[in-house]
Amino acid sequence: MDGPEAAEGDNVLNLCRLGLENLSQELENLSMEQVAEDRRKEVHQLLLSHNRMMVLPPQVATFSNLLLLDISNNNLAYLGEHILGLTKLRTLLAKNNRLDEFSLPKEMGSMKLEVLNLSGNHFEEIPSQIMQLQTLKTLSLGGNRLKGIPEEIDNLISLEFLYLGGNFITSIPPELANLPYLSYLVLCDNRIQSVPPQLAQVYSLRSLSLHNNLLTYLPREILSLVHLQELSLRGNPLVVRFVRDLTYTPPSLLELAGRTIKSRGIPYGPWELPENLRMYLDLASKCPNPKCSGVYFDSCVRQIKFVDFCGKYRLPLMHYLCSPECSSPCCSASHSSESDSEDEASAAARRMQKVLLG
Repeated sequence: MDGPEAAEGDNVLNLCRLGLENLSQELENLSMEQVAEDRRKEVHQLLLSHNRMMVLPPQVATFSNLLLLDISNNNLAYLGEHILGLTKLRTLLAKNNRLDEFSLPKEMGSMKLEVLNLSGNHFEEIPSQIMQLQTLKTLSLGGNRLKGIPEEIDNLISLEFLYLGGNFITSIPPELANLPYLSYLVLCDNRIQSVPPQLAQVYSLRSLSLHNNLLTYLPREILSLVHLQELSLRGNPLVVRFVRDLTYTPPSLLELAGRTIKSRGIPYGPWELPENLRMYLDLASKCPNPKCSGVYFDSCVRQIKFVDFCGKYRLPLMHYLCSPECSSPCCSASHSSESDSEDEASAAARRMQKVLLG
């Protein structure tokens, strides 16, 4: 995702598309002649994109009041220490370069960045310096070579927008649930196979992009995301071919006995059973079928159930039954009609507004 476009004005210095491999001389001339010290202090946005820079000119540090620096679409493989002198910098756009996890200054974590766009580079992991940017609100690392998301992601306590699409990520860390302001999470075009139930704790989440992954089901906890307005799921196995496979291991004699005791309400106490068996009986899970009074322990049927959102969109969610014969009736409500009550309509409005399956 691109960063904000800078408008031309007195506080904008646009040196885009000069086609130069080295802008040091150009900036040196500007620093000494055309851009006096007072003028350099007035520049808030410096645009250096679409050149052929291999090195960020040290003269950039002379623009001490920069708020935005755009060095995208160059040939940069390293950001020098002089960028740390831009203490007021809030937006750094460096997409489509040759940067990797070894390209950033070690002390970059001390900067007060709010927007960082490093998409289209060569990162195989997210550098630890980025995990120290506690003022960061927007982080874009799409189109890189990332294989995972570090657990330290929850250090980014101000993060609102996280774009990690187009990588090789295989799993979502539960630590994402610790980001209190995360509203937009883009994880499309990766290799993610499951969604952790903890993600349902990100109550601020409004948009979740998971299309073109390897998802076969969603956790039922995702229904708790009451503020979610958009969920993108196209291009996953759960959409292109709905998974209905039943996996069932015959229960052991211990489980059969435990099921009988629990389903029939047979009383037991510390004098009838040893402690390990009492603990085992306490682990019983009730069958989700409302017409079934059965329980299960270790042996259960894994099944996909379809649940309606807003009376229209069907979501496949994983649930577990006590036996193959115990089929839970469809609990989804019929499609919304004009006769729906206002209470039902308002409740639907609080649920997901768009589920992108196509």
